[in-house]
Amino acid sequence: MPRTCIDTPTGPFEITETDGAITRATWTRSDASDATPLLRRAADQVAAYFAGRLTTFDLPLRVAASPFQQQVCAQIAAIPFGETLTYGDIARTLGAPPQAVGRGCGGNPIALIIPCHRVLGRDGLGGFSGGTGVETKVWLLRHEGAGGLLI
Repeated sequence: MPRTCIDTPTGPFEITETDGAITRATWTRSDASDATPLLRRAADQVAAYFAGRLTTFDLPLRVAASPFQQQVCAQIAAIPFGETLTYGDIARTLGAPPQAVGRGCGGNPIALIIPCHRVLGRDGLGGFSGGTGVETKVWLLRHEGAGGLLI
């Protein structure tokens, strides 16, 4: 599977392509440097996001996971830049417990591009499994001007 890694303000970020779709994106140090057209486009979009020039990713994505995980990721992907929902908001939409949605957020294989950082707990930030954890989530929400409790 072709992969590339780019430096971001929140740490090294690796993107994986499988059969013409982005299938994984995560914070990890890697020497991957494949240069497929899709990976170049994805890296350019991630860089534009961090530079404040992009608010919506336009990439083919494939979430290789259970149907429920796919539903959670679809709900997360629909959250606009600068806005947030709670685990409970998504749970009500899917008819599932908030804890299951939280696990679904934590299992998001395409972090940042599917913006799980935009999902908050009922009474606070909730968790975050990317980058350095909650610190990365706070950074991303501040970058987007979201989560007024953080600004």
